[in-house]
Amino acid sequence: MSCSSFEQLLKSPEPIVTPVIHVLNVAQALANLDLVTAAGCPGAFLINHDFPMEAFLPILKEVRAARPSLWLGVNFLAQPGSVAFPVLGALAQAGCEFQAYWADDARIDERETVQHEAEEIARIRAESGWPGLYFGGVAFKKQRPVVAERYAESARKAAPFIDVVTTSGIATGHEADVGKVRTFRDALGSAPLALASGITPENVHRYCGLVDCFLVATGINRDGDFYTIDPARLDALLVAIRTHGGRA
Repeated sequence: MSCSSFEQLLKSPEPIVTPVIHVLNVAQALANLDLVTAAGCPGAFLINHDFPMEAFLPILKEVRAARPSLWLGVNFLAQPGSVAFPVLGALAQAGCEFQAYWADDARIDERETVQHEAEEIARIRAESGWPGLYFGGVAFKKQRPVVAERYAESARKAAPFIDVVTTSGIATGHEADVGKVRTFRDALGSAPLALASGITPENVHRYCGLVDCFLVATGINRDGDFYTIDPARLDALLVAIRTHGGRA
């Protein structure tokens, strides 16, 4: 799937699901991706939760070679776009292209009028030549705390720099406060919004009218298994989303 096709999906009334795979090795990543494809999800994100970015790159190359047409996003754990975009650009030039990058911290500072770090990341992204979508974490878990009174300001200041503003609950596996998500939705208007923690088949109905894309890992994994998708849980999540519909 191309980025333009994915962008059209983000504009559809029903939220989409891009499972997040905590990668251990090529075989494990491919097995999970086959489950994602079988469920009918448009794509997935791969993340190096357990090892450095440098060790991740050869795995990404093998995965891409094995699944050349699958929509794939990447998260280099704890790396901002200023680090990621040149790497992604070099991969793309070598014929190994990924359609999205998700940064935990898009370096938006709601306290500042001028977003110097975000502007620098935008410059580096443009120079890299990488053509994918940028999912950027704003008021995101494990990053600098943002007070609730400034959520809306954070979202508005992020929108010019990020293709899909992405927020979360307070930690991995913790659901986000619905009020926070609603504030982001109202501030962003029709711009895409993704949610990246704590989504489960049991609670997704609370967010269906607010969010365009769910990045989901623990909520669809096997019990006690951080690394393997449970097809039944993923199917239940998709059914719940279809049942509760999209944005009004």
